[in-house]
Amino acid sequence: MPYLRARVNRTVSKDETAQLRRKFGEAISLLPGKTERWLMVDIDGSASLSLAGDGSRPLAMLEVELYGKSTPDAYDALTARLTEILDEVLGVSPDGVYVKYAEVDYWGFAGSNF
Repeated sequence: MPYLRARVNRTVSKDETAQLRRKFGEAISLLPGKTERWLMVDIDGSASLSLAGDGSRPLAMLEVELYGKSTPDAYDALTARLTEILDEVLGVSPDGVYVKYAEVDYWGFAGSNF
């Protein structure tokens, strides 16, 4: 049950959104037991982001939440891949990307909790 929210400070076209969804869906499998089948993606373009007081270059903030836990190595691999994807699709360099992870003990779906 992963959820991935991407906030970027530039406009994201429909084609770029589709590419991000597809590539994020492939990347989530870097976390053991997680698949695109359960991945919910939220892409928010034109966000008001700045880093070190500067918002003039492309920036992104990713939030990845998942039911359960993963390993530091898996998080490292996913962070590397997510930053590559943002660079490939949107031109956001890895040094302009933050990635935040949250492990959730309770997750609801279809009217009940896991």
